[in-house]
Amino acid sequence: MKKFFCLFVLFSFINSYSQDSIAVKSQVAKAIDELREFIAIPNDALNADDIDDNILWLKRKFGERGFNTAVLETENLPLFFAALPVEDSKPTMLIYMHFDGQAVDPSKWDQPNPYQTVLKAPEGDGFKTISFDELSDDINYDWRLFGRSTSDDKGPIVMFLNAIDLLKKEGAEIPFNIKVILDGEEEKSSKPLPKAVKQYRELLQADFLVIADGPAHPSENPTVIYGCRGITTLTLTTYGPIKPQHSGHYGNYAPNPGFQLARLLATMKDSEGRVTIPGYYDGISLDDSVSEVLKSVPDSDKAIAEKLQFKSAEKVGSFYQEALQYPSLNIRGLGSGWIGPKRRTIVPESATAELDLRLVPESDGNRLKQLVKDHITKQGYHILDHVPSKEERLSYDKIVTVEEGNVMDAFRTNLDNSYGIFISNTLKNTFGKDVVQIRITGGTVPIAPFINELKIPAFIVPMVNPDNNQHSPNENIKIGKLAYGIQALYAILSSEME
Repeated sequence: MKKFFCLFVLFSFINSYSQDSIAVKSQVAKAIDELREFIAIPNDALNADDIDDNILWLKRKFGERGFNTAVLETENLPLFFAALPVEDSKPTMLIYMHFDGQAVDPSKWDQPNPYQTVLKAPEGDGFKTISFDELSDDINYDWRLFGRSTSDDKGPIVMFLNAIDLLKKEGAEIPFNIKVILDGEEEKSSKPLPKAVKQYRELLQADFLVIADGPAHPSENPTVIYGCRGITTLTLTTYGPIKPQHSGHYGNYAPNPGFQLARLLATMKDSEGRVTIPGYYDGISLDDSVSEVLKSVPDSDKAIAEKLQFKSAEKVGSFYQEALQYPSLNIRGLGSGWIGPKRRTIVPESATAELDLRLVPESDGNRLKQLVKDHITKQGYHILDHVPSKEERLSYDKIVTVEEGNVMDAFRTNLDNSYGIFISNTLKNTFGKDVVQIRITGGTVPIAPFINELKIPAFIVPMVNPDNNQHSPNENIKIGKLAYGIQALYAILSSEME
């Protein structure tokens, strides 16, 4: 009898899982159609008309699901806000996503139009294009949808909408008040966000924030990220002759700004990649409990090195996750004169380095920028905030123009936060896999204004495949990740907190 009972329970579970799978696949089919429709609306963050067109689509789609919607004006482009009717007895979940995308260069894509979604199947080391007519009831979850913002970040928006549909179909109760804020300028730093969050503070007030953006861990296990690094920038320009000069006539005589800049940059890091500027890493301490969490992430330093094709990593941390706990100083661009087919035998007139400084919660972006500037001064440079005049050029041997970027703060939520535990346990119970818990991720999402103003914890729940080519040509999303996102959001939105 006991054996029969066990078999009955197992059969019931398998049957239930099969029914859920059928329901999810049916919803995924609708999500694919909706995503194709959404992708067809260009969303270049630099084009205000694109953003307005996307907002019209969002108003219609969220309205069809019973959300109250509003367009929140800012000092630049508007935000989109949606909320289900609020009940005072429920905790409130605020969900952040963005609908703008990076610009596209169609000539770099393996399809005619990056805004017309293409279906592809794996073939060898690449993909082959197939007709959407080949989609059947038994959708192949290894197939992919290619198009700008399929993964970053229109895909997760469509996952959310279809999770809501599935909840309604199955009559599931949502034990939270749900508010959604969608950003139209995330890809160009969300500059209006801090003031906007302050202005709309009461409307946005919530108990916790969920960010549905970014790729899951390369293991593709369910992932929860508890923080992300911030960012600020510096542009450094050194100067030689007022105009490029013939290197035969003036080489060995006119100062070369490329060599000046190279020497200056070389003083900022040691041979193993550590910043040598005093105080740059101040305030950071990693105890045994933090190290244990960092080591629990299933990374392989060897695999990362093989994928990126370098022999030895820099030594800021002893392994990948540890390195992310420190602020970085990165040369993101470097230029002087001409290179390649256009190279010329000249002494250039200037040389420029574009730096980005990734921040952690212990580091203040303005303080780090000042440390870099103080270091430059100690190397004998006269710092300007403008192109030098003739008088300035003749007065100082070494001049550098420094242009500062805005600061976007880092954030990090404690791993023992009750809402984080709820999200992690929900994902583990839903998918039957250990959840990858990442203390802080290397990238930057403009979430600090919500945390600083609303005083709430925040969690990133990434939904898309790690090899999605975000920001690059041939951006894509695996159809299986559409299913994952719908299931993950369904579970989070419908589960009770213990």
